[in-house]
This record gives sequence, C-alpha cells and structure tokens, in this order.
Amino acid sequence: MARTIGTTVRGIRIPIIKEGDDLAQIVVNSLLEAAKEEGFQFRDRDVIGITESVLARAQGNYVTIYDIAKDINEKFTGDIGIVFPILSRNRFSMILKGIAESKKKIYMLLSYPSDEVGNHLMDIDEMDKAGINPYTDVLSEEDYRKYFGEVEHKFTGVDYVQMYKELANNNIEVYFSNNPRTILKYTKEVIAADIHSRKRTKRILKEAGAEKVYGLDDICNKSINGNGYNPQYGLLGSNKATEDKLKLFPKDCDIFVKSVQNKLKEATGKNIEVMVYGDGAFKDPVGKIWELADPVVSPAFTEGLVGRPNEIKLKYIADNKLKSLDKKSMEEEMKKLIKEKGENLLGTMESQGTTPRQLTDLLGSLCDLTSGSGDKGTPVVLIQGYFDSYAND
Repeated sequence: MARTIGTTVRGIRIPIIKEGDDLAQIVVNSLLEAAKEEGFQFRDRDVIGITESVLARAQGNYVTIYDIAKDINEKFTGDIGIVFPILSRNRFSMILKGIAESKKKIYMLLSYPSDEVGNHLMDIDEMDKAGINPYTDVLSEEDYRKYFGEVEHKFTGVDYVQMYKELANNNIEVYFSNNPRTILKYTKEVIAADIHSRKRTKRILKEAGAEKVYGLDDICNKSINGNGYNPQYGLLGSNKATEDKLKLFPKDCDIFVKSVQNKLKEATGKNIEVMVYGDGAFKDPVGKIWELADPVVSPAFTEGLVGRPNEIKLKYIADNKLKSLDKKSMEEEMKKLIKEKGENLLGTMESQGTTPRQLTDLLGSLCDLTSGSGDKGTPVVLIQGYFDSYAND
C-alpha cells in the first residue's frame, strides 16, 4: 500500500515547569506517554523542538531590573543613549525599566517608520505626505506628535512612545532617526539596542567617536548578585516574567539538546534530532511584523539539523521534464529523480523555488506556529517525516 502521509507535527503537553526541574527527563517522559496514548511510533530523524522559555525557566535564568541597573552603573559613567530598541510590552519595556532604575538621563533614538522587526511608529503614507525623508530627517518628539499625533500600535493598541517615557519616569528624551550617529549629539555613551543589526550599529558608533558602546548582548552577560545571565546574548531574547523580573534566553543549550537526544536513544533506540527554539522567522502580512525578536531562531540543535534543504521542485519537474509521460510513469520517474538527485542542488533549475533557509529556521518557525505563545500548553513539538520525500514509501 502506498504511503499517504508526509510530514506530521504534534504539540506535546508537559507539566508546568519550575526552576530546578529535570527538563530533559520530563520531555522524554512526556513524549513516551504521548506515543503510548496516541499510538504512534518514533522513527530515525524525527525532530523534537523544545521552546527556549521552559528551558530558561528550568534553569532559573532570571534577572531583575535592579541587576540591570547595577550593570548599567558599572559600565556607564554619564548620560545614556539608547539606539534602535524594538517596540514591545514584554521585551524592551522591562529592559528600559532596568536602565531607568540606574537614575541616569536617557536619550532614546527610535528608527522609523518602523522598528527593526516591523512594528510601525507611523503611517508610511502620512510620512510621505508630510515630505519626511526617513533616510536623512531627524525628528524630535514634538515633530513626531505634530505630524502623526497619538499613534497606537495596530495589534496592541499601545502608544509606545508614551509608554516608554512613563517606564523611564520621564527622565528621557525621544528622537527619531535612522542614523545611529544622531545619538552622539546628546551623549557619547551608547547602548545599541537593536537585535540583528547590532554589530553594524556598534561599529558605526565606535567609528563616529562614541566613547562607550555596548549592545544588549553585553548587559547581564555575567551573573550579578548571584542571579541569571547569558554569556552569549546578555539581555537579547529576554521576556517579562514579573513587574521587576525578566527571563533570559537559556544558556548551555548544547548540553541540553545532547542530553535529550541521548535519553531518547536509550528509551526508543532511534536517532532523534533535538533543537531548542524561540521565535519563528516569519512575517505577518497584515501587521508587517517579522516574528524574530530573539537573537536567533534556535540557540542549539543536534548535528543532524545542520544545513539547508536539498530538494527538487516537484511541480517544475512535472511541468517540464515529465509532462509527456502518463500518470504512472510520471510517478515512477519522479521517485527515481528524487533518489538520484545530487548532494548539492544549489543553483540548479530543478531546485529553483525551494526554500534555501537554514533547516533550524524552517523547523523553528513550524514549532513556533504549533506551540504558539498563549495557553496551548505544548512547549514541546514532535515533527515526523520532515526529511522524507515523495520517493519514500
């Protein structure tokens, strides 16, 4: 009988995770229980995704706004400039509270018309009507209000400029520019708060004469007061936990994924791939938001997830090379072509139109869309058949 199912994805429920829990064992136990209940079998090259949030929680990887303030006061001596933060109620808002707790004067530079991940500060058509050039023009908050008034986010209904001012206890001045050098008019000590373009922003600021330049990845990258830290990403990837505490991106993820993989091998006899995932890397077509506020989609994954897909485009082959064949012959020839495809199809017409993204970015997006960020209670995702093809019976 011909195989009728390709890739399947299951959200796996696990208990509520608390600090100190043996998450690796909990994940394995939950998977085994789900397999027994649902009657499915594990196979080689299955993929297990575990959300970064539960791993960080199990690790107890938290910092407080007071930890942030202490680190800020140790790294900066004068007023602070903040360049290109994203607009977020549970991401940068808590970081700003921590910076403000340092009691230093803050100058904030917001990129426009949107932040780095697509949250808009203004209507782009209204910006054009006003004759504002986002490549050259610098706006004060007064200018911003004059042209655009009160601007509420399409999805959250929040006026982020007002919210950020309140979080900083109004000890802040807000400007709008896409040139990071603009901040140096107000202070020479700067935090590059962008995520994916932070290295370039740091370089530009240093070359332009900034005296001190740190990124969010440089804040809380060592333990303060015995609390959490992330040596690679610092505050990047953090989320609001309470009104004065943030959950950081997890650390030691490589050790964790290998532990889960080894435990699954022992329990099932199968070679199963494991990854930690955070935000997916997809863009909302309505709100224009790029869903990647974390520094990476996957901070760690097992060796079998290295690389990109190497696939041929079925519809291209069917419409060109095999179009003269009858249905049965076409199916047989298609399977033959898939089995005989080269190890690197990059640049060939056969692969044109396939997705050339990293496997972990694709799988992470699939996991993120499956688990969601709300109350589904499935922070573990099982993906089966992802590496199969039409040629697998």
